[in-house]
Amino acid sequence: MSYRIEPTDALVVVDPQNDFLPGGPLAVADGLRIFEPINRIAPHFAHVVATGDWHPADHDYFEANGGPWPFHCLAGSPGAAFSKLLQLEHIDAIVHKGIDPHTDGYSAFAGTQLVDELRVLGITRIFIAGLATDYCVKMTSIEAAVYGFRAVVLTDAIAAVNVEPDDEGDALEAMRLAGVEFATSHDLRWDDAA
Repeated sequence: MSYRIEPTDALVVVDPQNDFLPGGPLAVADGLRIFEPINRIAPHFAHVVATGDWHPADHDYFEANGGPWPFHCLAGSPGAAFSKLLQLEHIDAIVHKGIDPHTDGYSAFAGTQLVDELRVLGITRIFIAGLATDYCVKMTSIEAAVYGFRAVVLTDAIAAVNVEPDDEGDALEAMRLAGVEFATSHDLRWDDAA
């Protein structure tokens, strides 16, 4: 199935941050694979949002504070910066999430104004790429569907942490059950596409 990019579509790039890439404290092994497809399709969207964890040091979800994760994406740190592999000239808006120390901040909609901003723009369908499949991509996609957007995850532009071997498969199934659609970047079409 092909998808023609329309003015009412947005691309949401979830957490393309240094700390989630190889060498970071919460690295996604295949994380670098997301950038080629994202950079190739982003210029064809009227609206592109990039999200980023922007955690305070006292965030409840850090191991030091009793949570499951090592310190990562501390607000203002180099690890919270977007990878230099992401072509920033195509990003129209940046959404910081995970700011509240008592909520996980996995979803791009959690504690942000993103849903209202997309509705003001008349967005009805969201294509989702980024990191990581089994956490922030999953929750962003499911919440997009809950909020009434048509959510399409681009499977060649996501990658999983896989703390447990089945995490990626379980995440994809959870998204499917929530009504999320799946495509690849090669399924997208635009006016100047061959």
